[in-house]
Amino acid sequence: MKIYNSLKEFNPGFKTIVTIGTFDGVHIGHQYIIKYLNDIAKNEGGESVLLTFHPHPRHVLYPENQDLKLIDTLLEKKEKLAAAGLQNLIIHPFSTDFAKTKSVNFVRDILVDKINLHYLVVGHDHHFGKNREGTFEDLHTLSKTYEFTVDQIPAQALDDISVSSTKIRNLLDAGDIIKSNKYLGSEFTLTGLVEHGNKLGRTINFPTANLKLEKNKIIPRAGVYLVKVSFNSLYLFGMLNIGELTNKIEVHIFDFSQNIYDSKIKIYFIKRIRDGKDFADSISLKEQLKIDEVICREIIKSI
Repeated sequence: MKIYNSLKEFNPGFKTIVTIGTFDGVHIGHQYIIKYLNDIAKNEGGESVLLTFHPHPRHVLYPENQDLKLIDTLLEKKEKLAAAGLQNLIIHPFSTDFAKTKSVNFVRDILVDKINLHYLVVGHDHHFGKNREGTFEDLHTLSKTYEFTVDQIPAQALDDISVSSTKIRNLLDAGDIIKSNKYLGSEFTLTGLVEHGNKLGRTINFPTANLKLEKNKIIPRAGVYLVKVSFNSLYLFGMLNIGELTNKIEVHIFDFSQNIYDSKIKIYFIKRIRDGKDFADSISLKEQLKIDEVICREIIKSI
């Protein structure tokens, strides 16, 4: 996959089969669209292109409200899009000035003149341009003027529920890892650096790695989870705790004793084990962690 960090960098000498969106999570609906793009690209002799934006438009348009947390970091999104088979990714910086682009100008000046639009694919609820004024009907009209094809994909459904990034965020907020992973088509992940903590885990033979995340990354509901941990090409199982009040993330990696401070690790969420608890002392905490580990290891046997 070729990556372009602005529209200025993109100068295609081929027919572009384009879609537009934030694609947060690159869930099964997004994956369907990318496959759809690639199928058209093959038939039309072109290449698939996604125009996305960074930072997320809502973080720019509503600076006083940063409550929206994202399923993927930018790096995680790139990795998922590449795995889904996307051929070209344009990550254009989003700004308040860019947000003022009228829908007609967006199509003419950006999609047609800069991206060399040949075929445009949009989702069932796609709006574009200043104040999201542009509609599919507008695209259909403009396609005749600027000689491109436009196609609309209906909401993709799973178990009779249309999949969306918002619904996946709600599932993560509720701690429903099983269903969120189903909608994502892969395990939800957290990626970050291991930082120093209070080292309480060491004193009860349950050492933990404390994870520092990028801002605006969504964190699932507090509690204990069975996870996989990726580090230096190793994949190890472990159990992870998310603090109730602090959202502090601590992972105990099974059968592992290396020093990994300041190292980047990736956490893959498999299943939520229980809610968080308060413990009167370290003895009762240790006993609960032993129970958690037994439960996790039993689940691992069935994977």
